[in-house]
Amino acid sequence: MASQHGDKQEQLDGVRQDPDGTYLTTQQGVRVDHTDDSLSAGARGPTLLEDFHAREKITHFDHERIPERVVHARGAGAYGYFEAYDDRLADYTAAKFLTDPSRRTPVFVRFSTVAGSRGSADTVRDVRGFATKFYTAEGNYDLVGNNMPVFFIQDGIKFPDFVHAVKPEPHNEIPQAQSAHDTLWDFVSLQPETMHMIMWLMSDRALPRSYRMMQGFGVHTFRFVNAEGTGTFVKFHWKPRLGTHSLVWEECQQVQGKDPDFNRRDLWDAIEAGNGPEWELGVQLVDESKEHDFDFDLLDATKIIPEEEVPVRPVGRMVLDRNPDNFFAETEQVAFHTANVVPGIDFTNDPLLQARNFSYLDTQLIRLGGPNFAHIPVNRPVAEVSTNQRDGFQQQRIHQGQTSYSNNSLGGGCPVIAGAGNGAFQHYQEKVEGAKIRQRSESFQNHYQQATLFWNSMAPWERDHIIAAFRFELGKVEHHHVREAAVEQINRVDHDLAIAVAEGVGVTPPPAAAGPNHGKHSPALSQSHSVTDTIATRTVAVLVSDGVDQAEVAQIREALAQRGATAEVLGSRDGSVRGADDSDVPVDRAINTMSSALYDGVIVPGGSGSVRALSADGYAVHFVAEAFKHAKPVAASDEGLAMLQRAGVDKVRHAGEGDGVVSDKGVVTAAATGGALPDGFMAEFAAVLAGHRVWNRDTEHVVA
Repeated sequence: MASQHGDKQEQLDGVRQDPDGTYLTTQQGVRVDHTDDSLSAGARGPTLLEDFHAREKITHFDHERIPERVVHARGAGAYGYFEAYDDRLADYTAAKFLTDPSRRTPVFVRFSTVAGSRGSADTVRDVRGFATKFYTAEGNYDLVGNNMPVFFIQDGIKFPDFVHAVKPEPHNEIPQAQSAHDTLWDFVSLQPETMHMIMWLMSDRALPRSYRMMQGFGVHTFRFVNAEGTGTFVKFHWKPRLGTHSLVWEECQQVQGKDPDFNRRDLWDAIEAGNGPEWELGVQLVDESKEHDFDFDLLDATKIIPEEEVPVRPVGRMVLDRNPDNFFAETEQVAFHTANVVPGIDFTNDPLLQARNFSYLDTQLIRLGGPNFAHIPVNRPVAEVSTNQRDGFQQQRIHQGQTSYSNNSLGGGCPVIAGAGNGAFQHYQEKVEGAKIRQRSESFQNHYQQATLFWNSMAPWERDHIIAAFRFELGKVEHHHVREAAVEQINRVDHDLAIAVAEGVGVTPPPAAAGPNHGKHSPALSQSHSVTDTIATRTVAVLVSDGVDQAEVAQIREALAQRGATAEVLGSRDGSVRGADDSDVPVDRAINTMSSALYDGVIVPGGSGSVRALSADGYAVHFVAEAFKHAKPVAASDEGLAMLQRAGVDKVRHAGEGDGVVSDKGVVTAAATGGALPDGFMAEFAAVLAGHRVWNRDTEHVVA
């Protein structure tokens, strides 16, 4: 298999520095004999200007922080590769990395939140960036997308307004990384085009369980161009192999305190453990002759193409298998640009995309200090680079020769212009004409139809979460008229939704619907239809104390490991606890340092002494009750059943004497069986865990 993966690795290896076994030097390579004290005139005298080492060290430190991204400042990244499944896309695009299954194209992916600063938490309610840099043999291609397929605005000229509205309010710089404040909802209430995206933002899509369980979308309608110059409209989809799963809002708030780096750490740890995440790339293709066959405009970034109308065609897979060596040098300095395209992929006249094609380059020039940011290793293409561009800040190349212009004869005419048959990028040819105007197309004016489609497509538990999200967000809005205006907009999406929100935020419910609900659904929009056939990389908390049944703990560890999941044993203290047979049972973490929000499920093994101690520990009891309240799988065996009852998990059927294994609403229990977990106990728990959550249980009586 031909591969460029190694080529990118070798290129990066050439600029990496390993400090082990080397002498400390200045930037000029001069070895340093002392770095703890400045050069001074006597032990208590003034510092001397001639101390070039101190000056260089401090000056570099003073300039270590480059301006953070205005949006997408908080991020995490990883390297990997992409492989096309076959060559069937060759009829639509000349992009070889999408049509040659023998190629393994290296990639770098950066995931991010949008609104918060670099110091904000991972689990805020926000859109997530999903940006992929393909280092193809024809040049770098950047697919700069999000985990939601639409955006807040239709025209890029509104982007500064939207970002100013969602960012912390300028008079007091509050709140950080939150959309729950007056200026955002004031903007939303006055900008109807936001409503479809707001529905996504209020859904669980804004609270991903991990970057590894998050969909990605190109957002815009792009254009494929084949070798004959024929164009086809295309939308890009990334689908995670592990399924699309989310946290719940209460968990997100708890995780921010327990581990603000939750998503970043999850990605890093998974790759380090050899569990690199995988996504399938799919495309929706629309023939140009059918551009106007939809009840929306393909160029409108606030709209999706429902998968029931145009199915997503799988075309390849991406695997992330290597963490960066240095966060700043790679994840922070990586520069994405929507206009980084290769032959076979081109733009459309989407006004938001057109603005992004200008904005991204302008941003990199400011943030990375000049026009040579493509010289930074993480940004360098594997394709050969030969330009007449010279000088500038941070120029890394040593150009040779007399000429730096085109056309020339003194340099032999080099670099020469590539013809159409030599892989040169050729812009798609289309006739464009019209008066110079500032006017939104009439076909962009339907702002509520797809917002209603999203609401109609939600499962009951998803609807409950959306209502709760609206109530939380608008409950933070101090100006009553802004709440009223937001509810008026919601009423145009769905009347029942508007009533539920209004009743929760102290606004008079609208007396009638602003328009009929069209009743259409799109099952692909609901997370209830996601992958539920694997527990790979899931993490389960096993609660133990002195007297635990050590054989059951070992069985639990082994059974989960066989299925690709991890058991973390949480003890009443760190280090180890004593088993019922007086052996040492290793503990991964102390329970009071963790939270159920950090795990996918909880198991309480048997052992009378262990269960008595845990039942007397308010933190442990809360741990179980909270996991149950958050609809997570909960299991207990033998004496562990008493712990569930202590935690208030008593409105489900538990195993009794002779009952064997009982599973009721995600609570798996087993009666005493003489020192071993009964057959089927872990299999049943794994089946429930694969479903991610159990939304049909009654948790109102549980006080977590």
